[in-house]
This record gives sequence, structure tokens and C-alpha cells, in this order.
Amino acid sequence: MTLREALHGARERRVALGHFNVAEFATLKAVFEAARSLNVPVIIGVSESERDFLGVRQIVAFIKSLRDEYSFPIFLNADHTHSVERAREAIDAGFDAVLFDGGKLPLEENIKSTKDVVDYARIVSEREKREIVIEGELGYIGASSEVFDELPQGAMIREKDLTTAEDAERFVKETGVHLLAPAVGNVHGMFRNAPNPRLYIVRIEEIREATNIPLVLHGGSGTSDQDFRDAIAAGVSIVHISTELRVAWREGVARGLTRNVNEVAPYKILPEAVSAVERVVLQRLKLFNRIL
Repeated sequence: MTLREALHGARERRVALGHFNVAEFATLKAVFEAARSLNVPVIIGVSESERDFLGVRQIVAFIKSLRDEYSFPIFLNADHTHSVERAREAIDAGFDAVLFDGGKLPLEENIKSTKDVVDYARIVSEREKREIVIEGELGYIGASSEVFDELPQGAMIREKDLTTAEDAERFVKETGVHLLAPAVGNVHGMFRNAPNPRLYIVRIEEIREATNIPLVLHGGSGTSDQDFRDAIAAGVSIVHISTELRVAWREGVARGLTRNVNEVAPYKILPEAVSAVERVVLQRLKLFNRIL
């Protein structure tokens, strides 16, 4: 199964693929085991900083080994890539998908840079006979997977600041992207003592109708279950989760250290983190895939 096939299947079944960011192998283990237990495709995301920590080609090789050994549809996305050069690096390394994040750029500049990435991916795809999916981002939704007391500066929540269907249609037509991440009331990170702001579901429907490509919802952590259901029904085919995993990982590590005060072997401490993250991933995958 390719990523495009997985996306097509998700659209037909009116479900969404879960996209989970990882920065180390305990989290990756948790995501993989959760997806395998439910037998649903899953996307692993690594931001520029995460892949710098893990190694660009090393994480590609690790995901490929899981996919080959277990014959399982696990895919790798170069999440939030801010330069054409780094996008090319990920494409050359063998990533299944790349998000070129020009959300903070003026529209014209975003279109030009995103198209450069799409064009390069097409050349590599034809040369190497492999599928490469390119995602574009339109509208700024914050840039940090943190737990906030207030909305990050510059993040778009007011309806007049959201991605418009007209801009989205033009962006997709002129860049040729395969996926689009719009600003629809979503924001990276999550709030400490309250759910994240509500999504603009009607805007998602308008953008999906105007572009006719799968939409990606970033900043999923902290979003209500009902908003997820409505967004998926409206045209979202991939949902990104990161902050929730980081919070679960930190809490799991703390429990592991507390319960094993004198232990120094990581493989005896980290299972608590794996279990904590896996619980979150299972919950999200069941919701996104309508598994009761």
C-alpha cells in the first residue's frame, strides 16, 4: 500500500490517517504498536529538529525496516520543512512525504517556493520510480508543540484571518501540491486548562470543495472529539498529533523514574513512557478511524 492509496481508502471510508510526531524510539515504538494492534495505516512525522536529532537517513531506514519486516503501511513525513533545500534533502533521503511550510510567507512567495519543491519531487519520483507526496501549508497556525496559557502570537483564530477557499484553490492550482494544510481555527500546541478553540468546519468544507485534494489538520492536540469527527466528515484526511504525545511521554518517564528510583537501565524505565504514549495513540486512531 502506498500513501496515496491509504489516503484514497481513508476518503472512501470517511476516516482520517493519524500522523504522529516522534523524536526518539520509545515514542516510535508506541505509535507503531498501537497502529499494528488496530491494523490501520499510520504516518510518522519528524520536524526539522526531530530529524536532526534522529538522523535524516537513519529515520528513513528505520521506518523502511518496519514496513518491510512487518508488511505494514507505516509512512514517513518530513514535517514542517521551512526551506527548499531541506525539502530536497528529505526527498533525496527517501521520505514518503514532505510538508513545505510556507505558512508565514506572503502568498506569492509561498506559491513559488512550494512549486519549486513539487517540481523537484516530480523529477526525483520519475527518476527513481517511487511515489513522493508533497504538502503545502497556507495560513499560519503557530509553530510550537507546547502547553500554552494563551494563544501563540500570530496564530490565526479569527474567521477573517483563516485560509479562504479562493486562496486555497489558487495555491493548489499553481503549485500542484497533493495535500493542503489550511488555517481553519487550529493551532499548534494545546491549552493547559481548556480545550483548543473550535474549528471552522464550514471553511474546511469550502476549501475541500474548491481544491478537491485531501486536507491536513495540523495542531490536533487538545481538539475536541466532536470537532475531529466534523472535520474529517468535511474533508480532512490526515490529522497531526504531537503535543499530546510529548505530554504523555514526559509523564510516563516521570512514573518510570519514580517507580524505579535506583534504576539506570533505560529499557527498564522507558516502558512507562511507551505505555503512556500508546494509550494516547490508540485513543486517537480509534477516533480517526471510527473504531468503536
